[in-house]
Parts: sequence; structure tokens; C-alpha cells
Amino acid sequence: MSEMVVTLQRSTADAIRSLYSAFNARDIETCLAGMQPNVEWPNGMEGGTVCGRDGVRDYWTRQWSMINPHVDPVKIETDGCGRVIVNVHQIVRELDGKVLLDRTVEHVYALENGLVRSMEIRD
Repeated sequence: MSEMVVTLQRSTADAIRSLYSAFNARDIETCLAGMQPNVEWPNGMEGGTVCGRDGVRDYWTRQWSMINPHVDPVKIETDGCGRVIVNVHQIVRELDGKVLLDRTVEHVYALENGLVRSMEIRD
């Protein structure tokens, strides 16, 4: 059975875009405010998952001290299960600016009461 894709409400898509803008600006507190307190977040650098807003804060702080990731949403929609699917253009640079990675990936979000409950990365 194929997965149904539906159009997002504009407010949800705008909220997702705002979270990416905050991430790219390194505005951790704005990003965390868009997440459930017990959010489950992928550790794309080392593998596994970090849990809770404090876990995400620690992970991003550590990540940004080693690399400079930038992600731009290209397409935002939902699947038949209500998850938000975001195709993102991801560029990861060393701190000196050298490009380590330039690719498009999928970020899959589960929302709960308008806040991010979990996120997964799909290559």
C-alpha cells in the first residue's frame, strides 16, 4: 500500500520553517521551545538518540563546537500517519569553512500538541 501524502496547514509549515531558521541562527532556546520537554532527537553525529530538551541542548552545543551544519527546508508535507516530512538541503562545514557534506535528506517529525515529540533522519 502506498503512503498517502497530504498538504500541511500553512501555520504548521511556517512553524517548521521558523525552527530551521532558529537552528541555522544557533538560537537554541527558540528551537527547544518548539519541542516537547521529553523530545526524542537523533544524534546524527555519533548515532543513537538524545532525550529531552537538555539532551538536545547539550548535543547541539557539542556539535556546533566541532562542525557548522546548515539545513534549509525544501519541501514540507505530511504523510498518512500525520507525521511531518521535511526534505532538507543540508550543508555541513568544518569550522574553517571546508564543506564536509552537501546533500538532501528527509527529516520526519512526530508532533504532539503542536510541539515536536520526535524526529528521525532518513537518507
